[in-house]
Amino acid sequence: MIQRILLGSTLLVALFALTSCDDAGPSSAVAGKGDLRIAYVTNGVADFWTIAKSGANAAGDDFDVTVDVLMPTGGVTDQKRMIEDLVTRQVDGIAISPIDPGNQIDVIDAAAAKTPVITHDSDAPGSARRCYIGMDNYDAGRMCGKLVKEALPQGGEIFIFVGRIEQDNARRRRQGVIDELLDRSVNADRFDEPGTAIVGDKYTVLGTLTDQFDRAKAKANVEDVLSKHPDVDGLVGLFAYNPPLILEALEGAGKVGKIEVIAFDEDAETLQGIIDGSVAGTVVQNPYMYGYKSVEVLAKIARGEDAGIPENGMIAIPARTIRKGDVNAFWTDLKKKTGKE
Repeated sequence: MIQRILLGSTLLVALFALTSCDDAGPSSAVAGKGDLRIAYVTNGVADFWTIAKSGANAAGDDFDVTVDVLMPTGGVTDQKRMIEDLVTRQVDGIAISPIDPGNQIDVIDAAAAKTPVITHDSDAPGSARRCYIGMDNYDAGRMCGKLVKEALPQGGEIFIFVGRIEQDNARRRRQGVIDELLDRSVNADRFDEPGTAIVGDKYTVLGTLTDQFDRAKAKANVEDVLSKHPDVDGLVGLFAYNPPLILEALEGAGKVGKIEVIAFDEDAETLQGIIDGSVAGTVVQNPYMYGYKSVEVLAKIARGEDAGIPENGMIAIPARTIRKGDVNAFWTDLKKKTGKE
């Protein structure tokens, strides 16, 4: 009798399980809440990306997803390997800041054929990415150019320092600075080759030096400029680590405060430099929100929800200009968001 009751119970459980599977239909393969894994891939290692990581992890908690933050140290090759590995692991979405977007379309499209892909910080126009999250780097470059004008109202000669011209954000950012200084019309597609001086009525961009994310090279670039161009008026650092290294080189040469420094991003040394008066100002992005919004959008796409992507494919997170009067409030808020209070 007991055996018959157990057998009957087993059959009922099996029947219930089969019925549940039939009712679920095709949607049974969709990952439910708590089952998603999202990857956030940067274009290198920097304090900027540490801030973005805080935002991505916060979104992971808020949207109940597992977040993997990957920071390539080996350039394009390393980033490509990471993306291909993520596809193999069948993650539910990838956010990437392309290092060389013009030559990474194939790898981005291949990944996008398998899982939702978005870009952040630096876009890859023409790829199959779902959207771009970030600021308009050309407009931000023009904002930086305005800071140069404020710091050097009589004009002067400047050098620009940046990691890679190949990145879409770097190219547009640099061009925005140049176009603003030369009072040109707005044209984000314009490109001045970096090999020769660019001369305007008041400002001359003597050169653009790249470092490929090599910190030693970045500092050496500044030292070389100070040696060969001792009368240079301004130094512009377009990636987060450039302004602090500019300050280090200036300190070594005994020229802190004698040459104007105009910055990009919110490195702690840059912000302290604004307080101290050794940095004229900086144009800041919002890396915390880059990380947060990227995870939010990918989680919603993976769950079939409305991710709020505009028709133009860009989720804009505007840049801001930080001067001495703004820096304390900005830094306090940044420390709160990143748990560094």
